Amino acid sequence: MGSSAPARRQRLLNDPDIFRYVAARIVSLTGSAVTFIAMPVLIYGITGSATWTSLVIVAEAVPYLVFGLWAGALADHVDRRRMMVGADLLAALSLATVPIAFWFDALTAGHVLIAAFVVRTIYVFFDAANQGALPSLVGRERLPAANALVAGGSTVAETVVPMIAGALIVVISPASIIAIDVLTFVASALLIRGIVRPLTGVRDRDRESTLRLSAVAEGTRFILRHEIIRVMIVIGVLVAFSAGSLMAILVVWADRTLGVQEGDWRLGMLFGAWGIGAVVGSILMPRLMHRFGGARSALIVLPFAAAAGITVALAQSWLTGALAIAGWSLMYLVIATISVTLRQQVTPEPLMSRVMTAGRMATFGVGYPLGAVAAGALAGALDTDRVILICQLSLVVAAIVAWSSPRLRSAPRRLDVAE
Repeated sequence: MGSSAPARRQRLLNDPDIFRYVAARIVSLTGSAVTFIAMPVLIYGITGSATWTSLVIVAEAVPYLVFGLWAGALADHVDRRRMMVGADLLAALSLATVPIAFWFDALTAGHVLIAAFVVRTIYVFFDAANQGALPSLVGRERLPAANALVAGGSTVAETVVPMIAGALIVVISPASIIAIDVLTFVASALLIRGIVRPLTGVRDRDRESTLRLSAVAEGTRFILRHEIIRVMIVIGVLVAFSAGSLMAILVVWADRTLGVQEGDWRLGMLFGAWGIGAVVGSILMPRLMHRFGGARSALIVLPFAAAAGITVALAQSWLTGALAIAGWSLMYLVIATISVTLRQQVTPEPLMSRVMTAGRMATFGVGYPLGAVAAGALAGALDTDRVILICQLSLVVAAIVAWSSPRLRSAPRRLDVAE
């Protein structure tokens, strides 16, 4: 008999190194959630322009597509702990220029955009090392519980913090609030530096001696060759598309379909439902993987995810909408975390960061923004509930892709590290 998920989580957090790692991720994501709210408010206050404000999102989205593969190759070439600590400190220095310039009355919109781009670029390199570091820290057997623990804690932070940040902006300038994120980067660096165990596994020095284009592309080639991971990447893009479309139109849908406007307490409940569903999903995911394995868990969950997406589109009141969003986010968290965990379990250590970064580029670099663009374009011609329905059909396609894959249906409960 396997131990329960809460017990496994407790044992994980009893490990000082794992506690430092999880604390570093939650602290850092807490600060990032503050900046996510403050940056657009800040640049809109400077320019009064919706176009300039939207450029913040563009500046934060582009770095993954431009630098993702190179970041993954570098993370497989150097010590990951040093790369993560260095990235945190560089991000803190870069972001600190925003509140400092504001305090000296020298802040411009261009400065804000450049800072957003630079900090996000640095994060791409941090994330490449981070995703490769966790398997070395916890071991592949404990990856489901560890990923779920990080995802659950991060979701709580990303749900609660924006509401707090929104309240703080009323009494404190957005630029000053960004200083909080600077401190969280420093705290994250100190926590990661305090981890005793290595975050880099044993490597073949001959293979890691170069950062040529062929080495950079090895992660992508590994994904294309590994049938299960290849299918899960396709599923991940479709699921990310559904998430991007829903997030892009959530506030508009709440207004036009549910009658919940900005400033209405029920809007906070809708966002809160998203967080609650994700936390429940983080508890459910390791239990599913322990019992059924990753591939079979994905097969089980995807039809429910498709049903949840359609249910959101059919909701006509804020209460049913909140319940539907909670169900949707639960399924989304489970699928997304299973996909990440499977990649970490089967990828050889020398390719870990490259494979993880290539997968992240496909999902959050392609699927997520495409979903947002599609929803925005359709919303100009259709009712928001119809837009959601059309975009959430990507989950139906994802379920069909999964169940149409003989390799996924016949996958063993435990996947071995690929050669």
